[in-house]
Amino acid sequence: MPDSSLVPWPSVGAQHLSVSERAWLSPSDDYWRAWLRRPELALVPESCVAEEALHAAMLDQPSRSVMAGQIDAMRDPDVRENWRHFLRLRDAVRKAGTLEAAWAGFFARGAVDVPPLFLDLLVQAMVARLLEGERDALVWRAAELLFRRQRIQLHEGRVLCGDEQALDMLNETGGLGSIGSLLRQAGAHLAGVEVAVLGADNAETYMGSVQRDAPSRHLLDLTHTVQQNLPHGLVLTMDRAQSGLTALARVLERWIQHLHGVQVHIEVQTRVEDPAWRWHVGLDAEATLLLNDLYNGETLSDDRQRRLLSLFRLRFADPDQQREDVRGKSVYLGLAMNAQQQLRLKPQNLLLNLPLSASTEHAQSL
Repeated sequence: MPDSSLVPWPSVGAQHLSVSERAWLSPSDDYWRAWLRRPELALVPESCVAEEALHAAMLDQPSRSVMAGQIDAMRDPDVRENWRHFLRLRDAVRKAGTLEAAWAGFFARGAVDVPPLFLDLLVQAMVARLLEGERDALVWRAAELLFRRQRIQLHEGRVLCGDEQALDMLNETGGLGSIGSLLRQAGAHLAGVEVAVLGADNAETYMGSVQRDAPSRHLLDLTHTVQQNLPHGLVLTMDRAQSGLTALARVLERWIQHLHGVQVHIEVQTRVEDPAWRWHVGLDAEATLLLNDLYNGETLSDDRQRRLLSLFRLRFADPDQQREDVRGKSVYLGLAMNAQQQLRLKPQNLLLNLPLSASTEHAQSL
């Protein structure tokens, strides 16, 4: 389980962030040095002289100004593009003062001009600090949904969620890394590598992967309601207190508190039976469409119904922090997979779409 020495996902540099007065995160030079060591910017044997020179200068002084000609002189067009994106991100964070303010600013402008990967890395660093002291491995694994695409597998009545990058890597290499990839290219048969559902028996192994910054092979069980057949044709229906969805709800509560300074309680729902349903937020693009259609009374096909993985009910601890027209009413959240059984949660939806009062939004902007 996590302990005081845990450095989660070290390559994102969260350990090099300082906490501002409002508990948001300000970068140090070492934070930007961590970016320079990432695969998108790190030197390789093919790096040209111009790239080597700028890389060395930036490691020495990450906040230095960079002239356009220094980027234009690089030989590889992909490298040039990565550097331009990185500098745009660095300058936005420096201007905003914190990772959170810069990240929110990208979406507030309506024109995001940095790659999704770079935005995911900002969220990952925020989450790493947000979960400091957390001892529940399920919560750490659920938090990965905020910045890593997942693949959903429906298996024997269970909803299992796996890291797409890790699953693709295992499929390609059989779990043997670059050697496995070469063997596959040579036509060798590799025995399938099993992945494990995260639980108490393997939580420590999972947390080791967090410290190694490795894509997780542990599946998150999103099954919340289970049924058991009893004698005489009776069926017992139970909610799992330790489901992945419950862990995700705890993460989302902290995320909202961190972004908005608003305390909420989120609970898993199997359906919405609320005649006063007035507001909903899709946690991903598919869920947004599904909730809109349900709200408008449209009938969903069986295929679309199967894509809806969960509903949540969100309640504000202080109703005065809600918009006046929905004050005291529940906000419903939806989580869904797309037709390819992929799940891409969009944490910015909880930044932009909650019904906050004007005074709460003003306090957030200060």
